[in-house]
Amino acid sequence: MNSESITFLLSIQNTTQEGTMREAARQFYEMDPTGFGMSVIAMTVVFIALLLLYFAFSVISVYVNKTLQRRALKKKGLIDQSGKLPKPVSGEINAAIALALHFYSENLHDIESLKLTIGKVSRSYSPWSSKIYGLRQVPQRNLTSKNLSLKVNKK
Repeated sequence: MNSESITFLLSIQNTTQEGTMREAARQFYEMDPTGFGMSVIAMTVVFIALLLLYFAFSVISVYVNKTLQRRALKKKGLIDQSGKLPKPVSGEINAAIALALHFYSENLHDIESLKLTIGKVSRSYSPWSSKIYGLRQVPQRNLTSKNLSLKVNKK
């Protein structure tokens, strides 16, 4: 086969593919002239793909978390020889620990009187109330006749 016959065969194949594509598009247009069905199908495919991605990532995250937890426990030496994780601590033990922490934090604070006294200061000047230490001072301008004169270039 020479190159001319190959290009001829490819052009025939392309025209038949274009013809079948046009025929399929015409049939689809006859079945759904407004395009509503195609929109529903497209949105359904996208939502199903998103759900599959969600489930895939959630399964992967659970697997990775368990693997990392096992590695950390193995490193600390808290995992037994069979490779099983230790049993979780019961709720009663957690409640006892929480109650002990609560009692401990309550004993840290001494009992203080709840009286608030405000006394007048004998000196009236304080740098906290002084206006000369303000953050923004308005600049002073000298408006004299020298500053207001216009300079004109003479040629």
